[in-house]
Amino acid sequence: MYKVGGVVLAASASADEDKPRTALSVDELSLYTPPPQKIQRVQPERGQVEESVAALRKLAEPYTTWCQGVYGTVKPKVDSTVQFGQNSYVYLKNPPPEFYPRAGVIGLAGILGLFLGRGSRLKKVIYPTGLMAVAASMYYPQEVLTVAKNTGDTVYDLALQAYVAVEKLIKGKPASKKDRAEKSSSGETKA
Repeated sequence: MYKVGGVVLAASASADEDKPRTALSVDELSLYTPPPQKIQRVQPERGQVEESVAALRKLAEPYTTWCQGVYGTVKPKVDSTVQFGQNSYVYLKNPPPEFYPRAGVIGLAGILGLFLGRGSRLKKVIYPTGLMAVAASMYYPQEVLTVAKNTGDTVYDLALQAYVAVEKLIKGKPASKKDRAEKSSSGETKA
């Protein structure tokens, strides 16, 4: 085929080269003209299975959203815990030279606290924790100060929140009808 301008010349495969060539337009060639098609997309009717799946998805949507929120909240905490475990493993794999004797002294202080704390449940918590904190403060004073400061701030915040909650309960309590009746009757006798 030869294309000249807007006209396409077609060569015939016959042996007669003497015949004149016929000129065809581009629209006449089937290669260039797509068949006219009127395609319309018809949405098939939804079947019973499709309806059931859609209803199930609609029911599960709040739960999946909640799970995604929980996952977004829990994932950073899990990642930090895993990182802490990996760091601890590396630290314990190559500990400083005096780490194990110090850990032994702190552990023995905790065991001594368990023996001294016999009796009440409060003693069983306070004695071992206190003795281990004292032993740890001998070897790691800077870290103990940091932990004590953070713990003190947290305890102060919790105490303040408890105080505000109790104050709201006491002040926000409406007087009962009986209390109002007693106040009004006592006010009349005094006047």
